[in-house]
Amino acid sequence: MASVLRLYNAALIRRPVLAQSATAAFLFGAGDVIAQQAIERQGRNHDFMRTARLTFYGGAFFGPALTKWYQLLNRIKFPSPTKAVIYRVWLDQAVLTPVAVGFFFGTMSILEGKGISGAQERISSAYTPTLIRNWGVFIPTQIINFAIVPHHLRFVVVSVVSLFWNTYLSAVNAKSQQTVEQPAGALTESEKKLE
Repeated sequence: MASVLRLYNAALIRRPVLAQSATAAFLFGAGDVIAQQAIERQGRNHDFMRTARLTFYGGAFFGPALTKWYQLLNRIKFPSPTKAVIYRVWLDQAVLTPVAVGFFFGTMSILEGKGISGAQERISSAYTPTLIRNWGVFIPTQIINFAIVPHHLRFVVVSVVSLFWNTYLSAVNAKSQQTVEQPAGALTESEKKLE
């Protein structure tokens, strides 16, 4: 196990975009599997295309973007370590996160074939509550991350927390997809059970 961690650490230093994109792809896919099996109880009805979409998003969009973002944050010089933590967390959560949350729901909707109008509907229904919950999870995470974690391992810390966050995102995305697709006046499954 120690040799695998050493190899991974070396890959993070030598080939950060590739290593972090592969990590993001794996963790987005794993988050969706957990969401479908542990939360939604899909069992044999597992939506493999949904898992593939999330895996693709993690590897093709999230991983490369976040790697470059952290490289940019690491290049910015601050007058003190405390100010560095405060400003990096602020930049991460006030600049990147609002864009990333909207981009996630928009991209998922487009990858599902819903087009721009479907993306707009999904963003309008899921954006604000997801952003607020993100801040509750990632502001404390990033304070610790930027304060004590070496810069080449910051993506790994975020990735570990993201496994649980990606599970949440997958479940929210699926729920907002069902909400958007449900015709007006139609009963949800839980409403049908109450009748």
